[in-house]
Amino acid sequence: MKIVLTGSVAYDYLMTFPGYFREHFLADKLDQISLSFLVETMTLRRGGVAPNIGYTLALLGGKPQLMATVGEDFEDYRQWLENKGIDTSLAKVVPGVFTASFFANTDRSNAQIASFYPGAMAFASQLSFRTWQGERPDLVVISPNDPGAMNQYVQECAELGIPYFYDPSQQIVRLDAASLRKGVESCQALFVNDYEYGLIEKATGLDIQSILNYAAFVVVTRGENGADIYTRAGEIHIPVVPAALIVDPTGVGDAFRGGFLAGYQRGWGLELCGQIGALAATYCLEQAGPQSHHYTTQEFVARFRLYYEDQGQLDALFE
Repeated sequence: MKIVLTGSVAYDYLMTFPGYFREHFLADKLDQISLSFLVETMTLRRGGVAPNIGYTLALLGGKPQLMATVGEDFEDYRQWLENKGIDTSLAKVVPGVFTASFFANTDRSNAQIASFYPGAMAFASQLSFRTWQGERPDLVVISPNDPGAMNQYVQECAELGIPYFYDPSQQIVRLDAASLRKGVESCQALFVNDYEYGLIEKATGLDIQSILNYAAFVVVTRGENGADIYTRAGEIHIPVVPAALIVDPTGVGDAFRGGFLAGYQRGWGLELCGQIGALAATYCLEQAGPQSHHYTTQEFVARFRLYYEDQGQLDALFE
C-alpha cells in the first residue's frame, strides 16, 4: 500500500516545568492571564506530525512518502528520515524560510502548553495532488498543516477519488465548521483524541453515529484510558500497554497512528491495528521526544504478545 503523509514538519523545543500549570490559573482572572514559567530543561528534537507518524510506520516495516513544505534548514532532518526508510522526495524546500517550530512546555502531570511557528508550513498549499505524477497513492493521511492546505487536500482527494484518513487535531481551532464537515464527510476514517472529538461535535453538530454515515470508522484515543474504534457494526475498545516509565507525552498520538497504519497497510483487522498503535504509543511515551523510541521487530512482537493476542499475524512483520 502506497501511503502519503501530509502535515507539519517541525523542530520541537521541548521544555519541562517542575510544577503544575493548574496551580497558577486564577478562575476569576482568565481574561487577564499573564504568566511566565521558569523551566528546568529544554531539548531540541525532530518533530512535526507527518514525520512523527512516518517514523513509527517505518520502524514497523512501512515505506511512507512525506509530502510537505520545509525550510532551508531541513537537510540534516531529510537525511535522518531517509535513513529511517521515509521517502522525502516530495518534501519541497521553500527558499529563505525556516522549517516550522513547535515550543512545548510540559508540567509534572504531563499537561502541556504549546506554541507553533508555521515557517515553511505556510506554503504547503503549493503542493497538490492534481499535479501528481506516476501511480496515485492508495491512502493519504491529512494531518495538522497549514489550514488552507488541509482544505485543499480534502477537496483534491475527494475529487480524485483518493481515500484519506482525516486527522485535524491541533488545527481544529483554525478550521471553520464547514471545512471540518467537508473533511469528515469525504474521509475514509477520522482520527481524533476525546477532547478533539468534542470540539468537532460542537462545531459541526455531527456525533459518532452521524460521522459513521460517511466514514468507515472513527478512532478516538483517550490517553491512559486507551482508545475506542467505532464502526457501523459496533465499538472496539483498545486498552493501553502499561509504560515502564512515563517520560514525555509529545508525539504519543502520532506514534499510535503510525502503528495503526502499519497494520492497516497489511489489511489486518481494526482491533489488531489499534493494538499495534497502542503499543507503539507506549514506546514513544517512554522516551523523550516523538522520534526517540526504537525497537527491533522481535522486541516489538514479544512485548505485544504479553498483552494482546494476534493469532500469529505479527509474524508477517519479520518478512
